[in-house]
Amino acid sequence: MNGLGPAGAYLALFSEIGIILFATTLVGVLGGYWLDRQLGTLPIFVLVGLSLGIVAGAVAVYRLITRFLARFD
Repeated sequence: MNGLGPAGAYLALFSEIGIILFATTLVGVLGGYWLDRQLGTLPIFVLVGLSLGIVAGAVAVYRLITRFLARFD
């Protein structure tokens, strides 16, 4: 793990979860906003991008947590 012990490992895990959720949601919303600006359909693809970003973030967090917990087995 790291030199901080289990508390440091959990702190790193929670920090990474927050960054992953923020980044995937932001990328989805910005991609949807850009596509809406190109097509002139403002709220539609922003909502689609938000949904896809949240789903991608949830999948990434699930994979991260399963890898993290596999180290303790």
